[in-house]
Amino acid sequence: MTNPTNKVVAVLNDLMFTVKIQEAAKRVGLEVVFVKSRENALAQAKLNPAVVIIDLNGTSVDALELISTLKTDAETSFLYLIGYVSHVQLDLKKAAQDKGCDSVIARSAFSQNLLAIFKRYADVRQAAEGAA
Repeated sequence: MTNPTNKVVAVLNDLMFTVKIQEAAKRVGLEVVFVKSRENALAQAKLNPAVVIIDLNGTSVDALELISTLKTDAETSFLYLIGYVSHVQLDLKKAAQDKGCDSVIARSAFSQNLLAIFKRYADVRQAAEGAA
């Protein structure tokens, strides 16, 4: 495994979250690549992003299948996956965790804590660069 890049891969098609994610990532020095297809998500994941974010309610990609594929592929199985979902969808949250999603967060908590989440991955990336 190589050091993580300063890239965040975000699999979503919600304009409101696109703007929020872009702004928060920029504030901590991370670049966001937004993808709307399974093929693009897999290709970008193989470039070793700092983290992969998946909207579990998104309609452009089968989120559960994508999580399963990322966690079973040797090139991407080590990546940290964060899913976000409506707080009332407990079955979807559990299904995403069962497929290998490392963290599943309610949409509201994800939105409120975006800056802190991205800061954590920016700090990890910087520490990895310092150790190299």
